[in-house]
Amino acid sequence: MKKLLLACLVFMVINESFGWGATGHRATGLIAERYLSKKAKKKIDAILGGESIPMVSNWMDEIRSDSTYNYTTDWHWTTIPDGGKYEDVEANPDGKIILMLEKIITELKSGKLDKKKEQEYVKMLIHMVGDMHQPLHVGKPGDRGGNNVKVKWFRNDTNLHTVWDSEMINDTRLSYTELADALGKPDKASIQNWLSGNVRDWAEESMQYRTQVYDIGNGNLSYTYPFKNLSVVKLRILQAGIRIAGLLNTIYG
Repeated sequence: MKKLLLACLVFMVINESFGWGATGHRATGLIAERYLSKKAKKKIDAILGGESIPMVSNWMDEIRSDSTYNYTTDWHWTTIPDGGKYEDVEANPDGKIILMLEKIITELKSGKLDKKKEQEYVKMLIHMVGDMHQPLHVGKPGDRGGNNVKVKWFRNDTNLHTVWDSEMINDTRLSYTELADALGKPDKASIQNWLSGNVRDWAEESMQYRTQVYDIGNGNLSYTYPFKNLSVVKLRILQAGIRIAGLLNTIYG
């Protein structure tokens, strides 16, 4: 009984800070896969051993149960005060998604990684870019990216972070392939614009949605909240997929 209770508690802690949940991450991966150059796709297929990008997109969440990877715990998020910039809090030892994603991109570009490390870094890049586009993974101080903001979702107890990670997406009842298809195809001008920035720009974009994200009234969330916010979820998933492809095309294309 004690072991079962411990396992449940571990699952609850781990599940609190997933980014987008499985469906959202896989949708970003499928979008990325569709926008890879032929050269990059061939190289990525070899690196991943034939696994698809959608199927490896959740790998960083899956390894949270493996103590070998405890060092990656804080690689999923960062904290930036309202009106601030990442550079203002760079010395903060917690929330390393920006710092580590920049490091991973640089090391992948170097071409000097062994096979195992390169595969891990590709999987991490895919996941971390997705996480960064979930607004609460670039959080404000004090509430653990909305995990401490307790709300009701159609009368069920949850927290604001989970609403953005999973609840709004799951309530569409779409598979990840259906979700990716439903997001449509951005025009060339939009793609060019989305690829023009860098990791820090993308983090600042997530911060721009804070007022909207935290507009929860009395915390009893139902139809009005997803009506106002699901379009943001869809946009950020689409942008994340395009940008994952852009990074991989730059590194391997």
